[in-house]
Amino acid sequence: MTAVPFHHPMRPSSEFRPLKALHHFRKLIADKEDTEQVFHIIAALRGRKFRQIASKFWHSDKGQRILASNQRLIDVLDDHDSIKKLPAGTVGRAYVDFMEREGLSAAGLEAEYAKFTDAGVRYEDGIDRYGDRLRDTHDMLHVLTGYGRDALGEQCVLAFTYAQNRNLGVGFIAYAGGFELKRRVARSAPIMKAVHEGYRIGNAAKNIVHEDIVELLKEPLADARKRLGIAEPVAYHAAHEAMRLGGVDPYNLLAAPA
Repeated sequence: MTAVPFHHPMRPSSEFRPLKALHHFRKLIADKEDTEQVFHIIAALRGRKFRQIASKFWHSDKGQRILASNQRLIDVLDDHDSIKKLPAGTVGRAYVDFMEREGLSAAGLEAEYAKFTDAGVRYEDGIDRYGDRLRDTHDMLHVLTGYGRDALGEQCVLAFTYAQNRNLGVGFIAYAGGFELKRRVARSAPIMKAVHEGYRIGNAAKNIVHEDIVELLKEPLADARKRLGIAEPVAYHAAHEAMRLGGVDPYNLLAAPA
């Protein structure tokens, strides 16, 4: 890379600290809205595979073009007025509908991340920049995969993300979080099957972080899913059905009695 080093010289050579990750996971379980803990877990469990994938992308022609453009995905994704000019049925229109319905913004997730970076753990290198793309495209994954923002849907999106980018922290949250849901409130539903299905779908699909996001927004959603190889999440819907039959609202899962 030209102006951005891939690995900052001050970055620790080892970022595999499972006890630290477990500490922050317990905090996340205590308060599922404490998004800051997610970033601590991800940082504590970055592995070699994640770095290899990030390095390969940034040193590719496409990665170099993205770096040279210095484009902030947040500015693109939060420009809802411009995205609404796209035809109905496109990824962009579906994304804006989803974000406005859920009261979300790309900048909001960045603000949560800022709480984490206040601790002085950001190095502004290629690893951080790749992590930014993962963060900024997270909500788009809900749209592309069809997973909702219910507790199980979030775990499935994280499993999809882990399959694509091999950040051990993301995988840890996906599977540990799924197990926690299964243990606490949804014993009869195929929770872990749904989470692993998210992994398998992500593993088979093209890497979304490596896509030209501006162009992806313009694609019809059905065509984009087909081109990217994103399959229908069958087990996820089966888990929802099983929860409803058991008197559990999938969208209020963590409020259900143990």
